[in-house]
Amino acid sequence: MTLLGVANASAASLGVSGDAVKDTTPAAAPAPAVDPNVLRICAAKNQPPLSLEDGSGLENKIGVALADALKRKAQFVWSEKPAIYLVRDYLDKNQCDVIVGLDTGDPRVATSKPYYRTGYVFVSRADRDLDVKSWNDARLKKLGHIVVAFGSPGEVLLKDMGVYEDNMAYLYSLVNFRSARNQYTQIDPSRMVGEVVIGAAEIAVGFAPDVARYVKGSTVPLRMTLIEDDAAKSNGEKVPQRFDQSVAVRRDDKALLAAVDAALVAAKPKIEEILKAEGVPLLPINP
Repeated sequence: MTLLGVANASAASLGVSGDAVKDTTPAAAPAPAVDPNVLRICAAKNQPPLSLEDGSGLENKIGVALADALKRKAQFVWSEKPAIYLVRDYLDKNQCDVIVGLDTGDPRVATSKPYYRTGYVFVSRADRDLDVKSWNDARLKKLGHIVVAFGSPGEVLLKDMGVYEDNMAYLYSLVNFRSARNQYTQIDPSRMVGEVVIGAAEIAVGFAPDVARYVKGSTVPLRMTLIEDDAAKSNGEKVPQRFDQSVAVRRDDKALLAAVDAALVAAKPKIEEILKAEGVPLLPINP
């Protein structure tokens, strides 16, 4: 997930500024000789719904599809930490080869050609007349609680609209008032959707891959709408809502990057099948 001013390591990279996080990871042991028949995939053990140690995460499944297209065996290199740390602690230290689900053009890595494009969504109960499609909808300023991820475009826009203070105590109550400053703090995507289900929030704003599984699985009918990419702050500064997603490799690993690009073409039908099953709305990839 894409956050503003955050060390985004994936589409689910919900966290704090990379400059504010001290690297307390012990020095990595020398990486073992790499088996050319294996694709080592960096992944967080517990970052639902994107990455889970049982392999059921959206990005885990895409990683397997990529490995299959490369004719390699998928080998997950699991991290106990959130995905925001994967580049620093694993990829850069040659403990793995790829990360699935980073924003295209992430400057810390070399990114593949995008394999899908999606964006942020508004989630509301289907029985409410809240067919909001844009941050320019005047109704947003009049709503009660709106759930947004810390550091996200939604948080930026709520602040610019002057309604963040009205939501702040509520948002921090969802993380037991744990500060988001200098530490990883984020509202669980399932909790964001759940707040809408029980009526505690009128709208949740999430990156589609983070929330689609919970919207689809809700026993209460929900409406999930891709947000128009027309959001801007009051000073005219654009706040993007839609993003391409890529596979990342180390910046100097040009051979693997070329192989990944070719494999993503072959894996496209399988990846689209995975995304469709998850309920992630897809947009045309920019040429």
